[in-house]
Amino acid sequence: MELRPGYKQTEVGVIPEDWEVTPLGTHATFKTGPFGSALHKADYVDGGIPVINPMQIVGGRIRPTPSMAIMEKAARKLSDFRLSAGDVVIGRRGEMGRCAVVHAEEHGWLCGTGSMIIRTRPSLDARFIQRVLSSPPAIAAIENASVGSTMVNINQGTLGNLRIPLPTKAEQEAIADALSDADALVESLEQLLAKKRQLKQGAMHELITGKKRLPDFEVNRGHKQTEIGMVPEDWNACRLGEGIKLTSGYHVLARYCNTDGKGVAYITGPADFPNGVIQHTKYTTQPGTICYTGDILVTVKGSGAGTLILSDSSYCISRQLMAIHVVSWSAHFVFFSLLRDASLFGDATTGIIPGLSRGDIFNKNILIPPTKAEQEAIAAILSDMDAEIAAVEAKLAKARQIKQGMMQELLTGRIRLV
Repeated sequence: MELRPGYKQTEVGVIPEDWEVTPLGTHATFKTGPFGSALHKADYVDGGIPVINPMQIVGGRIRPTPSMAIMEKAARKLSDFRLSAGDVVIGRRGEMGRCAVVHAEEHGWLCGTGSMIIRTRPSLDARFIQRVLSSPPAIAAIENASVGSTMVNINQGTLGNLRIPLPTKAEQEAIADALSDADALVESLEQLLAKKRQLKQGAMHELITGKKRLPDFEVNRGHKQTEIGMVPEDWNACRLGEGIKLTSGYHVLARYCNTDGKGVAYITGPADFPNGVIQHTKYTTQPGTICYTGDILVTVKGSGAGTLILSDSSYCISRQLMAIHVVSWSAHFVFFSLLRDASLFGDATTGIIPGLSRGDIFNKNILIPPTKAEQEAIAAILSDMDAEIAAVEAKLAKARQIKQGMMQELLTGRIRLV
């Protein structure tokens, strides 16, 4: 393959001609965390000095565990292993690529037995090397250096000899700044998504229980006590079985299934609707049980028992599922009512072999507003909130994709910022 002008082929891939390939040890020093015997059970206290092992390094950030902390007195005895702002802490066992820059508020925390401190020299930007060490090429190089070990384990020699592509300090800083901006966008979308999900959860609780009535349906009536709790006087506590038809799924033999789009789409269980969206891959030419648009599918067998999805089309469903066809009420309202209750069908989903019977579903108690119009108005508000959540989820997925692409382009010099 012909190289672009201004680029060269190296042992770490194609990089700009003015970049170096150099051992990391030329630009940093390393300190492995203390031996496990240096810490004793009596040293650990809640709310003390956090101890940072690989499990506390998540997504390029340090996430301390309250129970994984030691007394200040014990930490002082291990002063050589305390983190300083600007260090990089990296997990040296298990999953490679777990590393984070130590920020000012984390100064003085303790490097754990399973981690290592990287202290950069002036020629190296800590934020830049953190990105390099969490990139797939660096992870692969570290894993290759550990071939033959039962568990991948970074030692000082492995990191010191790791050859890295290195631009000037100014370009390192520019790359780190750009990726930090991408991080900030991702984090802001994550926070917005969490807020919208929280708002929806609160709205579900208020609307589905009648604690808050929509303006068009407010009435000057009191509340009454039911087996579910206090509800508006004009609402009813009903058994789910009073207003639904229930259809059990049917197992389709493998010889009648295909992934070529022949026949009817076949849903076999929760794996076909991750994140609340149906994403089927199978079809069957010999359909058994069919569900229809607006039916509520509930998983009745296995660890996913109680998982719900609202059907957006007609599907053949396996025996791992049942279809709830709502006859007397708004199907969307019933769906949100069931979704609001995290336990859903109680102890039936937590047995030795988790599962739901037809009786578990029929006997589920729910609250029903007096008119279908009010049921549908409540469902419409919650559906709109779902649409807003889905829009933010799509933006977040796109931002993560862009960030990943930026890392690949910037860390190899395919895109230059300086």
